[in-house]
Amino acid sequence: MKKKIKRIVISLVAIIFLTACGNNKTTDSSTTKDNQPSDKLTIVTTFYPVYDFTKNIVGDTADVKLLIPAGTEPHDYEPSAKSIAEIQDADAFIYHNENMETWVEETAKGWQEDQPIVIKATEGMTLMAGEEDHEHDESHDHSHAYDPHTWLAPSLAKEEVEGIFNQLSEKFPDKKETFEENTTAYLEKLTELDEEYATSFREAKQKSFVTQHAAFGYLAKEYGLQQVAISGLSSEEEPSPSRLAELKDYVAENEIHYIYFEENASDKIAKTLAEEANVGLEVLNPLESLTSEQIKAGEDYISVMKDNLKALEKTTTVSGKEIKDEH
Repeated sequence: MKKKIKRIVISLVAIIFLTACGNNKTTDSSTTKDNQPSDKLTIVTTFYPVYDFTKNIVGDTADVKLLIPAGTEPHDYEPSAKSIAEIQDADAFIYHNENMETWVEETAKGWQEDQPIVIKATEGMTLMAGEEDHEHDESHDHSHAYDPHTWLAPSLAKEEVEGIFNQLSEKFPDKKETFEENTTAYLEKLTELDEEYATSFREAKQKSFVTQHAAFGYLAKEYGLQQVAISGLSSEEEPSPSRLAELKDYVAENEIHYIYFEENASDKIAKTLAEEANVGLEVLNPLESLTSEQIKAGEDYISVMKDNLKALEKTTTVSGKEIKDEH
């Protein structure tokens, strides 16, 4: 209830902010340096995968902005009045879905129709049932009716890109030809990535992999693997000695050789368990954000997903017993 009230207040403040500032603009994204009209779109996207997919679709036809900065947890993000004003000032706003960006549906109720055009990246896609609890405290609405992590399966990333393309083309038909050319080229790269995953896991000797964060359910389902999330292995809370002993026994009993953790999250607990249980640690990046340094270094969705594949192959290419879920 408190979050709902907060979103309504933020929306009202944003409307006032827009009204106050609307007449003071000297230049904006729709004008050139010479104050001549420009046909370049302004698109606001929520978090990294949506941003990267959109940039590859629109190319030079739009300025694409990333709303949620690196280091910010997209699940828990709440926009400021300034951010909402920026969204409403854009030509289009693209988000993943309401199970990830839980604030969008309520906040958008205060927006005028097509100001901006709102695009849901997973429109029409079938989602898996979510988890009731992600080990966060009660102050965060971090439970999901449906699992939002579709982008972590390259086969589904292709569907998402096609969904964004179709909706953008419908709303901006004068740019459809360029969108289509860009999307076709990008889908070829995603298809190649999908085939790399499918080829690698088709002959997997070990189908189960153990994660700290249960974000890879779609990847597992699409490629015939089993994700086993270690419950209680939170990056935020120190496990008790008895809990650590339980996890150590679990690792030994199931002959687990690697535990996968998030690159941009604290790895302290995973490292403690790995040292106690004498197993390796590997990164699986959920791609919810990339740092500015990573982006400047040329990293993107495809390069990070290739790194994820190499990490998973350290488990899948080695024979082992089927790993049982902790419960």
